Amino acid sequence: MGGSYYLSGGKTGMARRIGWDEPSLTLTCSPAQNQTERCHPEETRPFTVREYARIQTFPEEWDFAGSVAQQYKQIGNAVPVNLGQEIGYALVKFLNSYFASLNPK
Repeated sequence: MGGSYYLSGGKTGMARRIGWDEPSLTLTCSPAQNQTERCHPEETRPFTVREYARIQTFPEEWDFAGSVAQQYKQIGNAVPVNLGQEIGYALVKFLNSYFASLNPK
């Protein structure tokens, strides 16, 4: 980054178009922040709240509370639902294996 790290201003408008067939960049708490703006794959616009939620694998029926900015923040701060589920499965599998080894039959 060199000296550019210390420069101020002029860091907006750097939309990063997300591809349909590649993993998404990390979602932030707002789709239009300085240097982290996420852009729809085909249209030059930020993602809607519902599109943001889909990327994070929230179920379609999931409702978010508060203003639009608060909804983006809830989604951006969340661990992707599918990732959380897989971590849970891995923990259960590990604990079952661990406790089975403590009580061999």
